[in-house]
Amino acid sequence: MKAFLRSDGVQAFLGWVLGTYLRLVLRTLRWRHENVACVEPALVDDAKGAIALFWHGRIPLCLATAPQWWRKRTKCLISPSADGEFIARALDMSGFPAIRVSSAKRGDAAKARQAVAAIREATNWVAGGGALVVTPDGPRGPNEVIAAGSLQIARRSGQAVYLMGIAANPAWQLERTWDKVMFAAPFGRGAVVWEGPLYVPSDADDAKIASLVEDWSARLSAATRRAEALVGRIDRQGGR
Repeated sequence: MKAFLRSDGVQAFLGWVLGTYLRLVLRTLRWRHENVACVEPALVDDAKGAIALFWHGRIPLCLATAPQWWRKRTKCLISPSADGEFIARALDMSGFPAIRVSSAKRGDAAKARQAVAAIREATNWVAGGGALVVTPDGPRGPNEVIAAGSLQIARRSGQAVYLMGIAANPAWQLERTWDKVMFAAPFGRGAVVWEGPLYVPSDADDAKIASLVEDWSARLSAATRRAEALVGRIDRQGGR
């Protein structure tokens, strides 16, 4: 079954289905953006790179931010896993090519080299004025906890990080998936809450990175809960 799901034909079909759904959600929901002006300087200056973060569980809603990122050279950081393959194809349909990277297991030298090469490519892309969109808790979680990789890219590139909390209502949320993925119903309401710019100091050590991970994870979750509130959705994470 795994071999079947990973076949090129199946991945192409799944990518088309997801890509079509992403565009349906963008075009049929009434989207509201809060504090979107914070990202404007990065969008109008070709010399300014940007790293944009949103939670993995909101991938089905992510084209809500496309009108902003279409204005800039933008790529997405995506896992080379089977799930990542069809997601990459879906986003490519809307003009967002992928840089493929994964965290290597201890002792896997080949994957470690691939991961280092991908991080270097992403860093150079951002340093050169491109935008990089990342789901920093993917591809395996834990849910709503930023992995340090995106902050390392920010530190090495010296460019700004923006947080994007995304929500929709009505929507189906799959509570049994690790990321509690959310699928919006067409013709509903959606919201994106923006925060930034945030920076990682060039001399940040591991302790500083760990502190920023905790702080920025809380901020991104707060932005996501705020987006949920804007569309009248109950805060499942906080139990409201």
